[in-house]
Amino acid sequence: MLLRRSFLAGLAGLVLLAGCAGAGSGQGPNGEPLEALTVVTSTGEHAFMVEIADDDMERQRGLMHREPLADDRGMLFQFPDVAERGFWMHNTPSPLDIIYIDSYGRIVSIARNATPNSDAVIPSNGPAAGVLEIRGGRADEIGARAGDRVRHPFFASE
Repeated sequence: MLLRRSFLAGLAGLVLLAGCAGAGSGQGPNGEPLEALTVVTSTGEHAFMVEIADDDMERQRGLMHREPLADDRGMLFQFPDVAERGFWMHNTPSPLDIIYIDSYGRIVSIARNATPNSDAVIPSNGPAAGVLEIRGGRADEIGARAGDRVRHPFFASE
């Protein structure tokens, strides 16, 4: 009986350690924390882990000089106001889908496969409180369209 308890205790410890080893997945490439975000489209709910850019320096740097994003990663730009927005791809080496979002989490517009390293400003075509950048082509893969919902604590509930 004692041997069985020792075995079970050891097994429980291994499971706990394995769970802790996976805890690092909550960090971005530079050790920044990631937060869960869900895009709800006609094809279902699509989970992402996103970095948060919520101050001027983080928003200016964005995803410049970064490797291509994984399918389930992104960056959420949070603004203190709702306004027309314009983003560019300066020093961003891989295409991105730029998703403009209103304060209630509704997609305003999507700039699909934005051209890498371009200084051309890409307008939101409507007031936005947040902007989600994901790997270029991913918005089409998940069926994202204007009017779809983005769930994250930053956005107010309707």
